[in-house]
Amino acid sequence: MHPAFSVVFLTTLIGAAQGLFLALYTAQSYAAVELLPVQDARFYALGSLIALLLLIGGLVASFFHLGHPERAWRSATRWRTSWLSREVIVLPAMMGAVFVYGLVHWLGWDLGVIGIKTNVPGDLTLIIGAGGALFAFALFLCTGMIYACIKFLQEWATWLTVVNYTLFGAASGFLLATAYAAYMAPGLVKFYAAWTVIITATVFITRIASLIRNARLKPKSTLQTAIGVRHQRIAQKSQGFMGGSFNTREFFHGVRPLLFKSIKWAFLILVFPLPMLLLWAGLSLHAHGLEQSAYVFSAAFGVQYIGLLAERWFFFAQSNHPQNLYYQTVS
Repeated sequence: MHPAFSVVFLTTLIGAAQGLFLALYTAQSYAAVELLPVQDARFYALGSLIALLLLIGGLVASFFHLGHPERAWRSATRWRTSWLSREVIVLPAMMGAVFVYGLVHWLGWDLGVIGIKTNVPGDLTLIIGAGGALFAFALFLCTGMIYACIKFLQEWATWLTVVNYTLFGAASGFLLATAYAAYMAPGLVKFYAAWTVIITATVFITRIASLIRNARLKPKSTLQTAIGVRHQRIAQKSQGFMGGSFNTREFFHGVRPLLFKSIKWAFLILVFPLPMLLLWAGLSLHAHGLEQSAYVFSAAFGVQYIGLLAERWFFFAQSNHPQNLYYQTVS
């Protein structure tokens, strides 16, 4: 398939936002049961603002994929059968939950505003955050299933697609939370860094598994079935027209095999070992109380995000549309 950069930015930006929100809510949940120190409300409010801006950035990017943006609302009408329609519904719900979560933290409200007293710090935001976390996982599911449900694209039609979308988003979000905590809440740096390593190691395993699986796939169709001819040996000489078409542009990435393979190795390096090395370097600086650790953590996130852009491009480009059996060359 031909990767659309609008969708590449959409999926990576909202994935990082979902992961960041989950990181914020995880830390607050741990603090509620006294496993972590309670943080100032501004930490959660500003963190929610960053997550919201990433969600907005992803939403804006998605509009560049539309031929008629003014008709975007119609994409939500098929929610009973379409995972894309469900994503269109869940994304604004997620944005609303993040906004309310951050606003309530900023205002310092708790359940006391409705006459309920508890001894749990941030009790109201814990409830709102639980809803936001559900929306985050629902959004991961919807986004992944948009591609996993397409049975004739074998590279996508696997449970690994949903798992990888979820874990990549969580890994980038927790790494971003590590960098954010280095500026705003140094006591959470090790907590977020540990989760970043765990999630990144897990998605490394699942992404390698998907690469191995896809490398072993064999087309279910043949050139014979593509054109309806049963001869044993068929050699295609031309496409029957002088230039390219929508089919050759939209359903093929158009890059040379060497560049295609290079992009795969680039994302494997940029997403996994390099950010982890920078994370380790940042933790070493943080252990010595050096403020430069925040810059190193930020660089780690920046490097990983560039790698995620390459990974998402490769994800789309690797899918082999069955029509390419017929449109094998471009004159």
